[in-house]
Amino acid sequence: MSRTILIVDDSPTMRDLVRHTLTDAGFAVIEGANGQEGLKKLEGQKVDLIISDVNMPVMDGITFVQRLRGLPSCKFTPVLMLTTENQASKKDEAKKAGATGWVVKPFSPEQLRGVIGKVLP
Repeated sequence: MSRTILIVDDSPTMRDLVRHTLTDAGFAVIEGANGQEGLKKLEGQKVDLIISDVNMPVMDGITFVQRLRGLPSCKFTPVLMLTTENQASKKDEAKKAGATGWVVKPFSPEQLRGVIGKVLP
């Protein structure tokens, strides 16, 4: 059975790139364009990992992670923040919200798969 990953990013191009990387690695993929959409996609759906952008309209990635951690089904789901942000303060904010890890854009497919391999053994 393949594992399922939710991608939450407001950029269709970035979602396409991440989706291709993940499906090539054998993962099933669900997508949302912002945090609010991401939460909706999780209703009644079990995912093994969530990859979220930080800066998005409607609901940003950090608020999304905070809300996510309030859901019993997602309390321990690994969350990777995928973003152009590399400031320590943003990373700290994401960690406090409950993010598991951080990948800075641009990234290579190998780099993303490597990080996923660490959080999804």
